[in-house]
Amino acid sequence: MDFKTARQLLANQTLPEHETDDTFLGRLRFGQPPVPGQVTSILLALSVIHTRLKDASVLDRELAQSLFLVAYESRNLYEAGRGARVVWPPLLDEDLERIAIAAYQIFANAPVSS
Repeated sequence: MDFKTARQLLANQTLPEHETDDTFLGRLRFGQPPVPGQVTSILLALSVIHTRLKDASVLDRELAQSLFLVAYESRNLYEAGRGARVVWPPLLDEDLERIAIAAYQIFANAPVSS
């Protein structure tokens, strides 16, 4: 995956103007788990973005919004679903943590953890 594709994938899965019932945040909003491969694709996109931006001193607004939403809003939607008694897949909590860590590493320009 190249940077342009990774950036577009993240935007398509998170930004409100792209949200549908099949996007990552759209599915969580409706109490549905991500489709198979969706989390893996997001994590790969975050890795590509991190690698490309390791020497960048600024992030553009759209990318920053996508990073914030994938880390923060996904957790909020997960917790709201738990409160509404949605039965989430067992590993989704850990997946959301991995996503949040990957987004943080981009903002902080931190080394990728294993």
